[in-house]
Amino acid sequence: MEPVVVLALVAAIVVVFLVASSVRIVPQARRYNVERFGRYRRTLQPGLNLLLPVADRINTKLDVREQVYSSDPRPVITEDNLVVNIDTVLYYQITDPRAAAYEVADYLQAIDQLTVTTLRNVIGSMDLEETLTSREEINSRLRAVLDDATGKWGIRVNRVEIKAIDPPHTIKEAMEKQMRAERDKRAAILHAEGERQAKILTAEGTKQKDILEAQGTQQAMILRADGEAKAVELVFQAVHRNNADAKILAYKYLETLPHLANSDNNTFWVIPGELTEAIRTVTTAFGDQSTAGRTPPAQPEEAATAGPGDTSYESRTPELGAGSAASLDAAAAADEAGRQAAAAVSDAKAEAEAAKSPQTPRRGQTPGGS
Repeated sequence: MEPVVVLALVAAIVVVFLVASSVRIVPQARRYNVERFGRYRRTLQPGLNLLLPVADRINTKLDVREQVYSSDPRPVITEDNLVVNIDTVLYYQITDPRAAAYEVADYLQAIDQLTVTTLRNVIGSMDLEETLTSREEINSRLRAVLDDATGKWGIRVNRVEIKAIDPPHTIKEAMEKQMRAERDKRAAILHAEGERQAKILTAEGTKQKDILEAQGTQQAMILRADGEAKAVELVFQAVHRNNADAKILAYKYLETLPHLANSDNNTFWVIPGELTEAIRTVTTAFGDQSTAGRTPPAQPEEAATAGPGDTSYESRTPELGAGSAASLDAAAAADEAGRQAAAAVSDAKAEAEAAKSPQTPRRGQTPGGS
């Protein structure tokens, strides 16, 4: 009985081994390539799968989820002969497990080398400035080339990104100086624009101020002129209403004449030509008033009938001489008043000149005080 038991145990072990080797459970997002006697048979899908014992075996296990591959920095020469190190990040996904396993030996290495060669071709046609500012264009061109090349490998490249572009240290310093100069330039331009706007606003404010002051001065002069015109009109109406004669007007004329020299800024006076006539009129008025109170002396009756040879004719000579002397006194008084007015104007002019230039010696004095 013992050999039979041993054979039964061996048979049971063999059956268990065969059943275990024929059953495969594939996880989700995994694909298994099955070979039968060394030849590709099929690809196992997620779930429970049965295999032919001994004849079938699993060759490769692949993950069909999207994968991320980051390459090492690679030196690339630009069009302007500058060496830059570029890091790339690749996002890919296996769409055909059979092609990924049998069309290429190592798809990761193949994708890496293809990325480097394509990147050198793309960057070689750009200068450094264009390389730094054209990342989107580089990414799209890389993705187009890689997707077309990896399609037969059963791999789809979803996205290619440039992670870093590192130019040489000297180029970095030059770029920093350039950026600093650009910032200084923009700052100077903004400062100049600010000063320009400030000057424009200041000029506009000054212009508005001058306009307003001129308008205010104009209004003030108009109002002052209106006031003076009304005052002159009232004076003129009062003079005509009171029926003033020429003697009063001449007196007021002479009374106003000394005010010409009151101002400190007057250095030149114009004596009107009517001055002598006005003085003569006033003098005549005062002469008439002085003679108006006198009573002419009574003449004897015989004087009226006396002849030329009579002695009483000579008694009329002093009266005629007195009348002519009165007229001569009036003329002398008029001339004296004219001289006094001229002397007053000359003294006022001298005082004004002396007040303006105190160091100027007066007439008749020497600079030494003698």
